[in-house]
Amino acid sequence: MNSRLDLLHPYPFQKLRALLGSAGSAPHNLAPINMSIGEPRHAAPDCVLNALRDNLQGLSVYPATQGDAALREAIAQWLALRYGIPAPDADTQVLPVLGSREALFAFAQVVLDPARGGKVVCPNPFYQIYEGATLLAGGEPYYVNADPARNFGCDWLAVPEAIWRDTRLVFVCSPGNPAGNVMSLDDWRLLFELSERHGFVIASDECYSEIYLDEAAPPLGALQAAHELGRDYARLMVFSSLSKRSNVPGLRSGFVAGDASLVAPFLRYRTYHGSAMSAVVSAASIAAWSDEAHVRDNRRQYREKFDAVLPLLQPVLDVQAPQASFYLWARVPGSDAEFAARLYAATGVTVLPGSFLAREAGGINPGQGRLRLALVAEAQQCRQAAQRIAHYAATAAAS
Repeated sequence: MNSRLDLLHPYPFQKLRALLGSAGSAPHNLAPINMSIGEPRHAAPDCVLNALRDNLQGLSVYPATQGDAALREAIAQWLALRYGIPAPDADTQVLPVLGSREALFAFAQVVLDPARGGKVVCPNPFYQIYEGATLLAGGEPYYVNADPARNFGCDWLAVPEAIWRDTRLVFVCSPGNPAGNVMSLDDWRLLFELSERHGFVIASDECYSEIYLDEAAPPLGALQAAHELGRDYARLMVFSSLSKRSNVPGLRSGFVAGDASLVAPFLRYRTYHGSAMSAVVSAASIAAWSDEAHVRDNRRQYREKFDAVLPLLQPVLDVQAPQASFYLWARVPGSDAEFAARLYAATGVTVLPGSFLAREAGGINPGQGRLRLALVAEAQQCRQAAQRIAHYAATAAAS
């Protein structure tokens, strides 16, 4: 067996099941509401469903690892339109993948040399794939704590020079999970300068890029930032997905785009890894990337849920609307795990303790004392959950 498997931590939802299992049964008179997992539950768009039905003959052919040329071109054109940049080269700078999760994990195996090791810098809290991919590739994670004073962004200047010298890869998540923060152009300028100085690769996870609250202010993307700063895509790879944007997490469709000198070895790795997208999924993906109407409606639904939930929670919890994503990152008194367990036992509402998403670094766990609430259920359920949470929090504070 691969001994590195023993380095992996229990996944947050495994820890949550154990926590709730010890919390006792939820009330029988209240329907359970799960706000712990970021699984989109809005309806899949008709354009995707129709494309799936109309292209089932694609099941009869082996797909190419590089993906369908028409899909690569659709992605390149979407990037150009969305970010106001020249369309990336569809043959050398774009690669379809089976969701951003699979691609993020595989990319670390390509970038890191197990014989050399090296540091992998990632935000803290973080998407757990960053850590697992690092450990299994022979790297060592270095966690940069989210700073509430920076809207939960990372202070890259706080990372010691000795760490940067040994860094091979930096994972970035913008919009962030769990706080929904967005990196600014100045943030990108600094990170690009550090990459140029030390030669590390940047993996920018942008799976929440299309879930934002202000239609006039879409989040800045890494390729866009590079273009605005007059630099090329050297040592930069962007990861995106249709799961959140188009409510199709089961489609397992996304892309990577960026530095052609990174795309080429990644394609070589994936050829042996067996990661090829079915022609059926490819056709559905082209339909999704080519349509914005369903994405705007998706954002409308999330805005309505934020508008309904925040007035109920803000009188009793420290919580603000995010810049993007469908999460709330709420501060609670005392232990976040205890609060989540007691909340479940009292109300049947499941939330994710923030400490389960982070590691202790610099003497603190930056997720401690916070909860992640995913507003993915239908609006009435989200409102009911918020009412129960607010009543529980007010009662707990008074006792």
